[in-house]
Amino acid sequence: MSQDAITPGHRSSPETPSRGRKRVRTRGQRIRRAVLLSVLVLAIAAGGTAYWLYSRLDGNIKGVDINKALGEDRPEKLPTSGQNLLVLGSDSRAGDENKELGGGGSVSGARSDTAMVVHIPEGRSKAVAISIPRDTLVTRPECTKADGTKVPSAERKMFNSVYSQVGPACVVKTVEKMSGVRIDHYLEINFAGFKGLVDAIGGVTVDVPQDIHDTSSGLDLTAGPHKLDGTQSLAYVRTRHGIGDGSDLGRIGLQQQFLFALLTEVKKQDLLGSPTSAYKIANSATKSLTTDEGLASLTSLTSFARSMNGVDPASMETVMLPVAYDKIDRNRVVAAQPQADTLWKAVRTDSAIPESAKKSPATGG
Repeated sequence: MSQDAITPGHRSSPETPSRGRKRVRTRGQRIRRAVLLSVLVLAIAAGGTAYWLYSRLDGNIKGVDINKALGEDRPEKLPTSGQNLLVLGSDSRAGDENKELGGGGSVSGARSDTAMVVHIPEGRSKAVAISIPRDTLVTRPECTKADGTKVPSAERKMFNSVYSQVGPACVVKTVEKMSGVRIDHYLEINFAGFKGLVDAIGGVTVDVPQDIHDTSSGLDLTAGPHKLDGTQSLAYVRTRHGIGDGSDLGRIGLQQQFLFALLTEVKKQDLLGSPTSAYKIANSATKSLTTDEGLASLTSLTSFARSMNGVDPASMETVMLPVAYDKIDRNRVVAAQPQADTLWKAVRTDSAIPESAKKSPATGG
């Protein structure tokens, strides 16, 4: 008789061994117990890893307290549930990788190389991106630097100089003063982060509108579809000598086109089916990202991204701030009126932008 057999006169069960006898497990029971312990250990390890990954991604994001810096003297929020974001592409040379991507370390500080006000109307099913040319002359309002130093208001300042001279909060304040639009959130990504994100998703395919031969960046592309890696993508959105009249206005069209292609590619990624790819993309997207305090955590950023999930990149509209060449300095532009005021009014009221507000005298549109 086996050791597990029940002796006569006893009605004990395998779950309740006879009193005074030490239970001996069968080989099958030992294997099941070992498997169960292994699963528990893996679950605990996975939980610890998940927490470590979360902590690492959460620690990647840098926050700027825009609301504290700007105070109460700001435009009213939208009368609807719509949102306005200011998205900056920074050409910061901080760090070896950024220096290499920026074309060397001879340039100190940082400038807002790309600037877009992204308006998401009520319902969050579409969006419009309004590009502000970096060469636009603006009136910089009185601002306070991060160290508390007051910087007086100044007229005829180039828009992209505000970032380097005073900082991101002053860029937000400048945009709010020139537009009357309340900026709800601020996002900034630098050179290295942009390159890393594109490489993490395996490249972005764009339809190049015309041959581009930019000796400054080394970008050499023929017209037609091309899949660009991170380095090529960075050169593509920054080229200005290889397309159009060599000004910032020609480059804006490429930036807006690339934004569409990038968003489309991200939405195509099977992030749920590939946790490794999801982490790689998330790590690249967050480690060079700076946001306002309201988005400066993985939880807040993820929640906001999910609320934007209904926005189809194919329906996203791109507009350039209507500008005209400055009468004093033809290398600079100024906001064209009344088109610019009409555009900003549509954003403030969460309304459709009239076609008349999209015409820019500087581009003949």
